[in-house]
Amino acid sequence: MNAAPADLSRDDLLRQALALSLGAAVSLGLARFAYALLLGPMRADLGWSYFTAGAMNTANAAGYLLGALAASGWIARRGPRSALVGGGLATAGLLALHGLVHSDALLGLLRLLAGAASAATFVSGGLLAARLGSRSVGAISASLVLGLYYGGTGLGIIVSALLVPAFTGAGEAFGWQPAWQALGAVALLMTLLMAWGTVADAPLVSSTSAAVPLRWRRFGFALAGYFMFGLGYIGYMTFIVTLLREQQLGSAVITAFYITLGLGVMASSWLWASLLQRWQGGQPMALLNALLALATLLPVLSTRPVAVFVSGALFGSVFLSVVAASTAVVRHNLAAASWPSGIAVFTAVFALGQIAGPSLVGLIADGPGGLARGLAVSAAVLALGAVLALGQRPLAAQRRPGGC
Repeated sequence: MNAAPADLSRDDLLRQALALSLGAAVSLGLARFAYALLLGPMRADLGWSYFTAGAMNTANAAGYLLGALAASGWIARRGPRSALVGGGLATAGLLALHGLVHSDALLGLLRLLAGAASAATFVSGGLLAARLGSRSVGAISASLVLGLYYGGTGLGIIVSALLVPAFTGAGEAFGWQPAWQALGAVALLMTLLMAWGTVADAPLVSSTSAAVPLRWRRFGFALAGYFMFGLGYIGYMTFIVTLLREQQLGSAVITAFYITLGLGVMASSWLWASLLQRWQGGQPMALLNALLALATLLPVLSTRPVAVFVSGALFGSVFLSVVAASTAVVRHNLAAASWPSGIAVFTAVFALGQIAGPSLVGLIADGPGGLARGLAVSAAVLALGAVLALGQRPLAAQRRPGGC
C-alpha cells in the first residue's frame, strides 16, 4: 500500500476526517450504544434481571479490551486502515447475528465478539485521526480532527434512535431481533463508505525527538481518572433509556431524548476542541468528568422532561470528549512514534472500567432504590474521576526538578 501524499488540502483533510468518523459511528454508536434502546424489549422477552442485562454490556466491554490489546499487533502487521475496515466489516456481521439467536449464552458471546471487532475499528480510527490531525491545515486544529472522529459516534446514536423503534415498537416479542439485523446492515453500509472515503495510512509526522517510552506512573492520575470515567459513564449509557421508560416517558419523548444526546455528541467536536488543544495535563478530563456527574444526576433528581433533555444534551456533548481528552494527553506528551502504545494503554484502562460498570449498576439496580440508585453511584464515580484527573500534570512539568 502506497503512502498517502504529504500535502493535504483543507477539503481533503475534512473528507478523510468525516470518513474516519463513520468508524466511531459503527464501533460505538451502533455496536455499543444501540443496546440501550434494545435492552427493554430484550429484558421483557428474555426475562432478564438488571444484572443480566448489564452483564451483556460487560461482555461487550470485555471483548473491547481483548480487541484493543490485539489491535496493536494487527496495526503493526497490516497497518491501521486494515484494522479499521476489517473491524468494521466484522462488527457489521456480528450485529446481524444478534438477530438470529435467542440464547443468553450465544447473545453474550456475540456481545463479546462484537466488542473485540469494534475495538479494532475504534483504536485504529483514533490513531489515524491523530496522525491526520498532525497534518492539519489552516483553521483545522488537530484537536478538531480528533473531535470530528469521536463525534461520529453521535451519528450512530441518532441512526439507532430512529431505526430501533421502527422494529421494536412498543416492545413486541422478537421485535428486537430484526432491529439487530437492521443495525448490521447499516453498519455494513457505513463501513463501505468509510473504506471508500479513506486512503492509505497517513504517515507519522517526522520528528527529530526520540520516542518517549510510556511510563504509566507519569500518567497515573490521568489513567485513574479515565478508569473512573469508563466505570461511571457506561452505567448511564446502558440503563438511561430503561430508567426513562420506568418513569413513564413516552416512546416519542425517549426517541427525541436519544437524538438530542446524539446531536450533543456531534457538537462536542466544536465545543471542546480549543480546550483540548490548550491544556496538556488532566484539566480537560477533570472538567468533563465533573459535567458528566451532573448530567447523570439530573434524571435521578427530577423526572421532568426539561431535566431529562438537559441531561441528554449535556451528557452527549461531553462524554466522547473525555475519550478525545485521553488521546490529546497522549498526543501532547509523547512523540508521534509512541502514540500507538500510549493510546493502547489508555484504551485498556478505559475498557477495564467499562467491564465492571454495567454489571455493578445492574447489581445495585436489582436492590433497593432500583435504577435511580445505580445511576447515582455512577455519578459519584464520575465525580471521583474528576478529582483524580485534576492531579495530572504535563510530562514536561514532571521532568522539572521535584517532578515525578
